[in-house]
Amino acid sequence: MKILRAIALIGLALTVAACSRTGTMGSMQTASAPMPQPTVITNPMPTMTTPEPQAPALQQARLDPGSYNYIDGAALNQLTPAQRSAANDAQFYALQFGRPGAPRTWNSGGANGSVSVGPYVRVNSLDCREFTHRVTISGQTYTASGQACREVDGAWTVSA
Repeated sequence: MKILRAIALIGLALTVAACSRTGTMGSMQTASAPMPQPTVITNPMPTMTTPEPQAPALQQARLDPGSYNYIDGAALNQLTPAQRSAANDAQFYALQFGRPGAPRTWNSGGANGSVSVGPYVRVNSLDCREFTHRVTISGQTYTASGQACREVDGAWTVSA
């Protein structure tokens, strides 16, 4: 009798275990009743929403080539287009990213130069920096100094 009772208990335990299996443990799955969906009550009164403020469009910082008023005029007449491009790149990177007093140098085809900038200052709601641009051609050094301000559209405008 005790043996039959033990076998019945083991059989019951195995049956319960088989019924509680999930699909990941074996091939038997239990079917579950679908969960009732909650009732959504909409507000019959319209609500006032305020539009989210639009973020201003990002402007690309740039120093437009062609206006080389940050280079001494006597040096500018002696520079090739490649040298002017190198000078323009150095001027832009010094204005945009340069540390005050740390020169940004350039070298192209026998001419070289360096641009030093001061700290950012606010002038009429614009970020401005003082700069000094030195150009050396055939051993002669030319220097131009001035101030450049980053306009609202991202362009650096130089006033020498």
